[in-house]
Amino acid sequence: MRFLTTLLAFFSGAWLIAQNYEPLLDQVNEWQFTTCNFGCITDIYFTDGDTLVNNKTYKILDGYHYINRNLLLRENTSEKKVYLTILEPQYTEDLLLYDFSLNVGDSIEMLNPITPFPPNGGYFLLDSINSLPLANGSEYRHFYFSPTPSNTISSNNAIWVEGVGSLSIINAPGGYPDINAVGHLSCSFKNTELFYSNLDSISACEPLILGVSEIIDSWKDIQLFSQPEKNHFLLTNAQEVYTISVFGLTGKQIKTVVVKNQSNLNLDLSTLKPGMYILKVKQHNYKQKTFKVIVK
Repeated sequence: MRFLTTLLAFFSGAWLIAQNYEPLLDQVNEWQFTTCNFGCITDIYFTDGDTLVNNKTYKILDGYHYINRNLLLRENTSEKKVYLTILEPQYTEDLLLYDFSLNVGDSIEMLNPITPFPPNGGYFLLDSINSLPLANGSEYRHFYFSPTPSNTISSNNAIWVEGVGSLSIINAPGGYPDINAVGHLSCSFKNTELFYSNLDSISACEPLILGVSEIIDSWKDIQLFSQPEKNHFLLTNAQEVYTISVFGLTGKQIKTVVVKNQSNLNLDLSTLKPGMYILKVKQHNYKQKTFKVIVK
């Protein structure tokens, strides 16, 4: 009986670990990538729709230098692996980019197709895995790699973040995130929600995909007003709103208010520390509008 209990506990624990994996690809993904050579420039790339190739479903990469839309991403969440397929100029079947099932001490061949890094970067060793908090306050695994002693191709280290990918560009798992060279990842969003941020070289992370300008135009009637009572605010025409999220300027989510069929909503922010905050007002289908407020 004791053996059976131990066995059940083992499989229960294994099931929980499997469930805790954060997929890299969501319905819509956006990455903002910053390079600082004689001034900083932030480029944006994103997934834009799905396509079917050889009976497999892929996300289409767009933006940045992916505007030809010939790079496709596919994820096997049960295996915790992410693959890249190149449609043109020559069809390339699935290349393994990421394997988040690796354990410390494992090695992997880093492929960096169509990047400033070596297309075949040689083998890297997984030196360590650390769980660190991201924008939503939850902890996600960070993978730290270095070239194996026999690797004569690459001399740089590499960093992956679960749910994000490389801290260099997405198709360079073996790339080192250097702001003064190729560049590094500044922001990553899933369905317009901030997931990862690095504000070393930019002031804030704001999503720019999903037709945000069109969404804002359709939300002109929603207004936010200060109330006579200190640090209280009134949101009007809120009948289609279902959540209001409060973010600090670092991008960390502080609280979320669920709205249920209220035309006008009173917001009490008096429990927050003095400073500036961003309110993200969200409707179904990812429609949203943001407001900046000052808590005194």
